[in-house]
Amino acid sequence: MLENFAFYLSLVLLITFIIMLANKIQVAYPVLLVLAGLGISFIPGIPIIRIEPELIFLIFLPPLLYEAAWTTSWKELWRWRRIIFSFAFVVVFFTAFSVAIFANYFIPGFSLALGFLLGGIVSPPDAVSSGAILKFVKVPKRLASILEGESLLNDASSLIIFRFATIAAATGQFIWMDAAGSFIWMCIGGVGIGVLIGYLFLKMHKFLPTDANTDMVLSLIAPFAMYLGAEELGASGVLGVVSGGLFLSYRNHDFLSSSSRLRAVTVWESFTFLLNGIVFMMIGLDLPEIVSGLGDTNIYTAIGYGVAVTAVLVVVRIFAGYAAVITTLVMRNFITVADPEPPGWKTPLIIGWTGMRGVVSLAAALSIPLFLEDGSPFPQRNLILFITFVVILLTLVIQGLTLPVLLKKFPPEDRDFIKSEKEIDYEIRNELAQVAITKIREDYADKIENFPTLKDQLQLWESRANSSEIIINYSEYKNIYSDIIEAQRQWLVNKNRDELLLDEEIIRKHLRLLDLQEEKLTIGT
Repeated sequence: MLENFAFYLSLVLLITFIIMLANKIQVAYPVLLVLAGLGISFIPGIPIIRIEPELIFLIFLPPLLYEAAWTTSWKELWRWRRIIFSFAFVVVFFTAFSVAIFANYFIPGFSLALGFLLGGIVSPPDAVSSGAILKFVKVPKRLASILEGESLLNDASSLIIFRFATIAAATGQFIWMDAAGSFIWMCIGGVGIGVLIGYLFLKMHKFLPTDANTDMVLSLIAPFAMYLGAEELGASGVLGVVSGGLFLSYRNHDFLSSSSRLRAVTVWESFTFLLNGIVFMMIGLDLPEIVSGLGDTNIYTAIGYGVAVTAVLVVVRIFAGYAAVITTLVMRNFITVADPEPPGWKTPLIIGWTGMRGVVSLAAALSIPLFLEDGSPFPQRNLILFITFVVILLTLVIQGLTLPVLLKKFPPEDRDFIKSEKEIDYEIRNELAQVAITKIREDYADKIENFPTLKDQLQLWESRANSSEIIINYSEYKNIYSDIIEAQRQWLVNKNRDELLLDEEIIRKHLRLLDLQEEKLTIGT
C-alpha cells in the first residue's frame, strides 16, 4: 500500500511537470499526458492501472461536467441552441448508426446491436478533452460556444444509446416503445431533477448561515448529489449535473458573496486541474490492461479496425458540420436563426475536426459486463475496448496536435466582435465608472465631503470616464504597478513584522488585499 501510494504521488507530481511543459511549448496537455502514460506503461515493474468505470462516472465525471457548466455562458448556449442540440443528439445518433453499419459489415462477429454499442461509446466528443484543447487555440467566440455547449450534452445522448444497446446485445431483444419512453424520461427527468436539486442547494446557500468555506463544501457536494439523484431515479445523471450546474451558475450572484465567488474560482480551477491530469494520464497507463484482454485477436488487425472506426467518426462529423450549414440556410427562410449569414466553408471543417474523444468513452467501454446472464462471455467486449482506446488515442493526438495548424491555415471568420478586445474592455470600464459616478451623485451627494476616501474614489472614476485614451502599452503599465505592489508586499512581510510588531492576522489581511490588486491587473490583460 505504501509503495503504491508513493507511485501515485509521483504520478501527480509528474502530471504537474508535464502540464507545465505543455504550457511552455504551447501544446494541449491532454496529448502529452496520454503519451506520457503510454510511455510509463511500458516501464518494467510499473503497477498495472485499472480504470474502474464506477470511479469515472461517479468521482470524475460529475465535478468535471459541473465546472464546465459553470463556465459556460447561458446566453451563448441559448443563442446557438439549435445547432448545439442537433450536434448533441441528432449527430450523436447518426454517428452511432454509421459506426453500427460499418462494424456490422466489416468487423467479423459484430451484430447490429454490438455495432450500436460501439457507436454509442465512441460517438460523443469529450467535454474534458475539448475544453482542454480549446484553451490552447484561438477560435471565434461562436465556434467555442457551440463546441462547449455540445460537449456538455452529448455524453447524455451517447450513454443512453450505450445503455439500450447493451441490453439489446445481452438479451437479443429491443422494444422500441419501452426504449422511447425510457429515453424521454432520462432526458426530461435528468433536467428536472438536476434543476430541483440545484434549487435546493441555492436555498441552502441563501438561508443557512454559510461563509466562504461552507459555500465551497456545498459546491463540491452539489454535482455528486445531482448525478446520484438523477441516476437513482432512472434518469440521466449527466443531464442532471449539466442542468443543475447551469441553473446555479446563472443565479450565482443571488446566493454567493463576492468572497465565495472568488474562492470558488480558485478552488474549482485547482480541483479540475488535478482531475483532468489524472484522467488523461490514466488513459495512457491503462494500455497494458487493454492489450492483455485481446487474447487471440491479432493486435494489428485490431489497430486497423480502430483506425477505420476513427476515420468513420471524422468523416461523419465533418459531413454533419456542412449539413448543419445547409439546414440553417434553408431554415432561415422560415424561422429566425441565430446567424442568417452563411458561415463559409471553414467553420464546418473546424467543427468537424474538433471531435476529440476522451475518458467517458473509455469508462463506458470498461463498464460493459464481463458475462451475459447465462454465464457466457459478453461478445466482442475486449475488441470493443481496444477499438475505443485506439479512437481516443488517435483523436486526441492527431486532431489535438493538428487543430492549431488547421486554424492557422484556414482561420474561420469571427463576425461577432468587430472591435478589438482592448477597445471593448476600455468601453466597459468607462461605462462602469459612469454608473458609479451617477450612483454617488444621485444617492450620496451629501456624503462626499464627509468621506475623503469616497471623494478620492469619485475623482478617480470621473477621470476614467472623461479619459479618451486607451492604455496601449498595458504590459509596461502592469509591470510598473506590479513592482509597486511587490515593494508594498515586501514591506509588510519584512520590515513591518520586525519593527512594528503588528498582529499577524492584520498583516495577512493586507497581503490578501495586495493579491487582489495584482489579480485585477492580470484580469485586465
